[in-house]
Amino acid sequence: MNDAAALAAATPPDRDRYVDLLRVASLSVVVAGHWLMAVVLVGQDGSVTATNLLALQPWLQPATWLLQVMPVFFLVGGFSHATALTSLGLRGGTYADFVRSRADRLLRPTAVFVAVWLALAVLVEISGNDRGVLRLATHTVAQPLWFVGVYLGVIALAPPMLRLHRRMGRWGAAVPVALAAGAGAVDIARFAWDVPRIAYLNVALVWLAVHQIGFLYADGTLTRGGRRLGATLAGAGLAATLALTTLGPYPISMVGMPGDRVSNMSPPTVALLAHAVWLTGLVLLMRGPLSRWLHRPRVWTGVIAANGLAMTAFLWHLTAMFAATALTVGLGLAQPAVGSATWWLLRPVWLAVLLLFTGVFVATFRRADRPRRAWVSATRTPNGARTAAAVGGMTLSVIGILGLSAVGFGGLLAGRTVTLVVLPVTPLLSAAALAAGVVILSGTQLATPISGRRR
Repeated sequence: MNDAAALAAATPPDRDRYVDLLRVASLSVVVAGHWLMAVVLVGQDGSVTATNLLALQPWLQPATWLLQVMPVFFLVGGFSHATALTSLGLRGGTYADFVRSRADRLLRPTAVFVAVWLALAVLVEISGNDRGVLRLATHTVAQPLWFVGVYLGVIALAPPMLRLHRRMGRWGAAVPVALAAGAGAVDIARFAWDVPRIAYLNVALVWLAVHQIGFLYADGTLTRGGRRLGATLAGAGLAATLALTTLGPYPISMVGMPGDRVSNMSPPTVALLAHAVWLTGLVLLMRGPLSRWLHRPRVWTGVIAANGLAMTAFLWHLTAMFAATALTVGLGLAQPAVGSATWWLLRPVWLAVLLLFTGVFVATFRRADRPRRAWVSATRTPNGARTAAAVGGMTLSVIGILGLSAVGFGGLLAGRTVTLVVLPVTPLLSAAALAAGVVILSGTQLATPISGRRR
């Protein structure tokens, strides 16, 4: 907290503190949402299965229209990347410098998480304990890594997308509109013409569209619109979401449900994009009062401190949940019926336990989440070669992380295989791709840095 207080005291007066709040708040809501939605059921025979509270209590699904806030993180990413690219360009930085520095903040804590879980998975398998809570954990704890993989892909595309935004000038909003139109065309092909695999194009189109809206925030287009624009976007996005989920083929929930044929999240749909527009409007409406609140020293110090822990907490929050679940099962504590009055009354207690467990993991692994200086490399290596290396490193990292999110860590020694879109992946192959990507990215900085600043 002392470091956070020092950083808070040194905050430039022109910093948009609201962006920092949105970043940590979006990850926090995602973590809390996972804890509330994930339900681990223990049968009388000791079998353990996982399901979703929203599947058991469908009346709660409209709450995801407020609590599915991952689009906010991508919007904030657009703002942050535009700001970082502007600063880097003034210092003579290159594409390789940008992707290396931005990816580093995600890859270091993720690499630690993957290494620890690979070791645990091997121990579970060779000890013959691949059952119950341990089996469920090794198979599912990596699922949230999809966000890291997709976000890395967005980072890799941020420089050309920002150049496109700037070339459009006053028509910069046409870029996310065009991406949204492309996403709509993909959904038409998917649902009307029965071309299911084309849906995965929307992983790029939808998230890049939201990220592009962040560029509009960075250049002042959104903030100049004020509350009127915020109300317009919120109303239009909410109306579109309502129309798409009631008249179209889209489910009400903005998160995937077990057994559902269609998910708005995986792969994303235009319904999720409409939801992102509604959230953007809400973000703009709340900007004024929350920005004033953030100028309170204690509040701002807390936001800075939380931002330094958010990624580690996100990576380890499901590990904490499975550890707490294993403890309750080991102690033989009875589980009340899901959705009963007793179950709901115990939710605050359960969340407090999960916060405690997560705090232990954060305290253990937080060093990997500390920001490092964003350097501009002084090297004689041709820029084209460094760019190619950066692209290759990012590609391998994205494939490795998305592969792990799909296959998990379970069945590592047995060679468990799943298909990632069209690519067969195993835990070991995915981890190897991630490791190779990290090494290649680190190699794009080949000489002593000539300048740098705190990110």
